[in-house]
Amino acid sequence: MTSLTQALPRALRPATTAGPALALAVAAALLSPAAPAHAADAAVSYEVKINLTVSALDASHAPSAAVRQAFGITGAAKARSYSYYDTDGRALDAQGWSVRLRHKDGSSFEETYKKRFPVTGGDLDAALSTARAAGFDSADSAYKTEVDWGYAKQTLSFSNEKKRSAKDYPNTSLPAGDTGRGWLVADAPGKLKDATNALGTSRAHGPVTAKVYGGAWGASDDASIEVLPVVGAGGTGTEYVVELSFKTDSRTAAADLHRESVAVAEANGWLYRGDILKTQLILDRY
Repeated sequence: MTSLTQALPRALRPATTAGPALALAVAAALLSPAAPAHAADAAVSYEVKINLTVSALDASHAPSAAVRQAFGITGAAKARSYSYYDTDGRALDAQGWSVRLRHKDGSSFEETYKKRFPVTGGDLDAALSTARAAGFDSADSAYKTEVDWGYAKQTLSFSNEKKRSAKDYPNTSLPAGDTGRGWLVADAPGKLKDATNALGTSRAHGPVTAKVYGGAWGASDDASIEVLPVVGAGGTGTEYVVELSFKTDSRTAAADLHRESVAVAEANGWLYRGDILKTQLILDRY
């Protein structure tokens, strides 16, 4: 089992000499936005995403018993497979879009079109203003508005999701790349219009298949750990991304979940001091 930390280029690796003080300082910094964002809270949900090191896994690459107990993870593994669609030159990514086709075991296909905006210094209101200028409003019911709150960064996203029947696709199997691209082009939302040509010439980056373990912890009744095997940076071997996440509709609860989960993971030696962006990783390696 290879550590993703070891595989990342030096510039992308988290500091390995930092201790609890630095981890908590990062968390504290994120809790002090440059401008209040409470006016937007009613329309925005939050997902706290903290990466753990492979020390959080047991010999079968599942969350260890200690990790499960620490974060309220009680559910059995559920499989999901997905691919991201983009051109080789990442034309969609360059415009802030990610397009994903996902298949959870026993469910329909999910087509997700997501537009991202950075949240700088915790200033959500500024990010929302930037988004509105680009035609995205948190009041638009066609899009789910969410803040992804990682270890050291926050991102505002607007997601439009469509469903496709998974008849004749057992378990978590995905269609051939051309078929998947055809579905995604046909169902693309209007806000993606300027990028439709890029989507039409995209290809599947993936597939990857993860296992997700659910539970509840603290203020969140939607806690999970996703264990995602990815091909090594050199094109061989397998590395594991371990993502601990908590969903909530409250900014205050998200702040508490972020602070407390970082502290628990740090205290137990499980914390990955950095943000692993799965979309970027999969675009890079597949």
